[in-house]
Amino acid sequence: MLAVIRISGQANLRRDIRDTLKMLRLDAPYNCVFVPETPDYKGMVKKVENYVTYGEVEKQTLVEVLKKRLRTIDNKRIVELKPITGYNSYEELADDLMSGKVKLSQFKVKPVIKLTPPSKGFKSIKQNYPEGDLGYRGNEINELLMRMI
Repeated sequence: MLAVIRISGQANLRRDIRDTLKMLRLDAPYNCVFVPETPDYKGMVKKVENYVTYGEVEKQTLVEVLKKRLRTIDNKRIVELKPITGYNSYEELADDLMSGKVKLSQFKVKPVIKLTPPSKGFKSIKQNYPEGDLGYRGNEINELLMRMI
């Protein structure tokens, strides 16, 4: 499963890039979505890699992000997970999300996770990883996600 985080804003975007970001539900900076590693999604992410950063998310990082940032449709914090998703724990939900059995959009939760700017900031939002913060970063996405929750 890939975590895709939008880094840059809307100014002067080509229409096809803007449409791809909209299909990925990345409407604003610091929004994050989790997508399966299918050729379709990989192509979409590759197309917008100058505006996002992405990589393979680990289960423990996914659990932490869901615990701290998952919201209901009406933007309320989730106190009890079972009535909303039917899962007893975030670990079970993360397992099924990573295996592709379920998607966040199937439940009454927002499929987009809103994050904060990372503590200690970005290196550069104009250069690709590792000099900057855009593009593919592999497992290093987990460290960035932990700084942004």
